[in-house]
Formats: sequence, C-alpha cells, structure tokens
Amino acid sequence: QVQLVESGGGLVQAGGSLRLSCAASGRTFSSYRMGWFRQAPGKEREFVAGVSRTGISLLYADFVKGRFTISRDNAKNTVYLQMNSLKPEDTAVYYCAFYNSGSYYSTSGYDYWGQGTQVTVSS
Repeated sequence: QVQLVESGGGLVQAGGSLRLSCAASGRTFSSYRMGWFRQAPGKEREFVAGVSRTGISLLYADFVKGRFTISRDNAKNTVYLQMNSLKPEDTAVYYCAFYNSGSYYSTSGYDYWGQGTQVTVSS
C-alpha cells in the first residue's frame, strides 16, 4: 500500500520559516520523482516544487523561487520543503505526491498523494 504522510505545517508569522516533511512507504522511493503542491481555499491545487530521483534536478514555481527549497533523503524515504520568508499568500494546505508521467507542473502528472498539512501565515 502506497502512503505519503506530510508533517511540519502550522501557524507562523509573516517572514517566518517552516520545514515540511513527507514520509513515503509502499514504493521504492528512490525510483520516483517527487513534487510538492498547495491548495488555498477556493483555488485549484498548484505546483510548488519538484525534485528528481537523485535530488540533483530541482524545479520551482516562480512565486517560491529564492524562498523555498525542496530536498530529499532517499535513505529515509522522505522529501522536504524548507519554506523561508513566508507570506500570508503562502497560506494553503501543502501536499506531496509521487510523479508518474506527463507534466511535472500539473496534478495530472502525479498518481499518489498525501493527506496534506496546513500552513497558515499571519500578517
């Protein structure tokens, strides 16, 4: 059974930092590219960041470049999202997912998702 479990969300003031973790099981983690997405109330789920199987190739949405860093530890079957300089507009539920095929930037390219972790940034 494939599972993804996110953790590390919470309430933080603008300008603060959070580190999200996503623990994977049920698949050979190192064989899959991983992605982070987010969904704010009333909005569609959007791509935040992606990481290749080795962790060398990184992709970011323009709105997080320079503030967020994605990384992975294949020995721990975990992908991370370090979020710095948080803004109120970063408030959303954050999800990790296994990449399957197609666009890296679209939810349709991913086949398994975690339950999400809430990030709330106060002004």
